[in-house]
Amino acid sequence: RICVITLAEAHPLLQSGKTIKSINYQISANCSRLQNKVSGKSKRGAQFLTELAPLCRISSSDGEEYTIYSCIRGRLIEVNENILSNPAILQEKPSTEGYIAVVLPKFEESKSITQGLLTQKEYEEVLLKR
Repeated sequence: RICVITLAEAHPLLQSGKTIKSINYQISANCSRLQNKVSGKSKRGAQFLTELAPLCRISSSDGEEYTIYSCIRGRLIEVNENILSNPAILQEKPSTEGYIAVVLPKFEESKSITQGLLTQKEYEEVLLKR
């Protein structure tokens, strides 16, 4: 019931051959996802995220900046600090080592969240309509 946040296959950073310049987990002056400290079975200290909560900002070499949002309500369990020192793994291995964060939705909401997700076929149909 955990959710691993990654870049979608159709994200411009993966499609257009852009180079990632930097990744920043500092969301605002008072909020950094890197300061997330989780402890214990009940994940005390985890930052709570809404669907529209920004996780990080990714800057590409052409000056574009992309804000990556959580898209899931839940507790931020972990951010991938490895992509800070090696941003290329976001593009080379986006669905494995290049993940952005891990979010744990509330148990009561996890079923409705998974029911609201698109299948691979539905996702491909949405992309075709763009």
